[in-house]
Amino acid sequence: MGTRWSRSGSNLPLLPDGPGTGRPTEERQPDTDSLDGLVRREDIAQFPYVEFTGRDSITCPTCQGTGRIPSDQVNELVALIPYSDQRLRPQRTKLYVVLSVVLCLLASSLVAFFLFPRMVVVVDDGIRSVTVYFDRENKKILMNITRALNFSNSNFFSVCVQSVSCQVLYMKTVIGTRQLDNVTTILPLGERQVNYTVSMEIGRNLPCVYTFCTMPFKVHNIVIVMQTSVKTSYMVRSSQNSLESYRYIDCGSNTTYLTTAEQHHHHST
Repeated sequence: MGTRWSRSGSNLPLLPDGPGTGRPTEERQPDTDSLDGLVRREDIAQFPYVEFTGRDSITCPTCQGTGRIPSDQVNELVALIPYSDQRLRPQRTKLYVVLSVVLCLLASSLVAFFLFPRMVVVVDDGIRSVTVYFDRENKKILMNITRALNFSNSNFFSVCVQSVSCQVLYMKTVIGTRQLDNVTTILPLGERQVNYTVSMEIGRNLPCVYTFCTMPFKVHNIVIVMQTSVKTSYMVRSSQNSLESYRYIDCGSNTTYLTTAEQHHHHST
């Protein structure tokens, strides 16, 4: 004889259905089999947890046979997963690792390419004009020279031209200086031209020059040396460009130049 478990946990004798039970057998129709199966599954789902203990079984030490885990032990219990479980072997791991490495290298290369600082090119574009004044009482020659510098920015960010310093020499004697601060800002991959004027004075310490420039000649060319220092800054870096050029100018009359000088030396630091 078997036992039938009820929802209340009590057991009743499990008696076979037959003619001796006094209950008439009903012939079950084929279309009601699925309905009865659904009702049985719902009954099983609502059946309370019952632990069947036998000779070779023990009570669960975690739930103590209740089928529920205490809420105060949720953060203390650890679930054991077999080593052969597929969750421990994620698919396409190598593919994800390779893609991550490639994306990191690509991003690093792009950042290095766009943010790597490049040198700002400074080119002396020559003298634009020369204005000459004669101080006959003091035997001085006063000249104003307008000069042009071309800046080329090959970076992908703006560059600030902080200062331009120019010094003019004649026969190793300083005859003029000019200092410019906060000159201009060059846009990324852009170019800019800066014109500035340097005032020069040739005095009594060079009397032969005054005599030569006031002679009734058509051309009075002298050679001057222009030393220029340009300081630029971008991001966290600053650089300095140095230029030295030799120029022929006419000290006897006002002159406007359309081309650059014949000899030009340029070096950068």
